[in-house]
Amino acid sequence: MNLEKAKLYIIGVGPGDSDLITLKALNLIKSCPIITYPVNAESSRSFAREIVAPHLPKSVYEYGFPVPMNKAREPAIKAYDEAASTLKTFLDKGNNVALLCEGDGFFYGSAMYLANRLSNHYEIEIVPGITSVSACAASIKRPLAARNERLKILPAPMDAMKLEVELANTEAAVIIKVGRHFEKVRTILQKLNLEKGAILIEKATGQDEKITPLENVEQGQKPYFSTILVYQGDEGWNKNDAE
Repeated sequence: MNLEKAKLYIIGVGPGDSDLITLKALNLIKSCPIITYPVNAESSRSFAREIVAPHLPKSVYEYGFPVPMNKAREPAIKAYDEAASTLKTFLDKGNNVALLCEGDGFFYGSAMYLANRLSNHYEIEIVPGITSVSACAASIKRPLAARNERLKILPAPMDAMKLEVELANTEAAVIIKVGRHFEKVRTILQKLNLEKGAILIEKATGQDEKITPLENVEQGQKPYFSTILVYQGDEGWNKNDAE
């Protein structure tokens, strides 16, 4: 493998609080001449960029690449192909590049798709970040699981029947990517009698963080940056203390 001199850093910038960026991430953000990050094609916002905004050097060159947020795979594939082509241009000119990713870059992060396109030709270093899973547990001050309990991380877009089976067979679960799938998830949790022990966390660790017992969430809500923590184990925190 012929590695170029320039290096791509894939940097997890944490769940939302800019103070939760690791020291290594901060040092690289300040030292790399080029910062890149995904931008929501619909809203033109980059959550990853917003997290690091207080730390960005004034002289840094920023490249935000739009990523469509829809079910169809083809538009996203095209977006990553175009972004990878641009990053190649930066790296071939000898510029180190910091690719920002909210949470952790390799935990359901878009960075994995760029790493797949570039890793055979360029040196890549992964800088892990605090995930939303850890952040949500810290926010509600409730452990995720203990001892021999199983903890499952389940994407809300999963098929409803598969999601129900997974939730029925675990002591603890973290349901991510809730958003427009909220009512589907709530219906399943109600069917399994798990609603009372479930907590919805929106924008964990951010200034507008919101914590709500699932049974208190009003009908019709579609919380975008949200996660649901579910616990049905034997430990003492199985009651809902978020009220």
